[in-house]
Amino acid sequence: MGDRWEEDGGPAFPSSVERPGDEGSREVISYKGMSLRDWFAGQALAGILACPADYAGAKGFDGRVARAYEYADAMLKQREVGHE
Repeated sequence: MGDRWEEDGGPAFPSSVERPGDEGSREVISYKGMSLRDWFAGQALAGILACPADYAGAKGFDGRVARAYEYADAMLKQREVGHE
């Protein structure tokens, strides 16, 4: 497989904070946030849990979570196709 960026879509909500450092300098602290794959999976899981009867074949909660990541992976794949 490719590097981590290719596998998880990179950070979904990166941010940085600037604060005063030593002797009047500025320090930048960066936060990567969750991966885009996790964000997509969370959104898919919300939809899956909103309509549990539609996912009765997914074995319990673990099955529904696995299905959410399948949707997330499909969304990441589609992003690649859309950029070619």
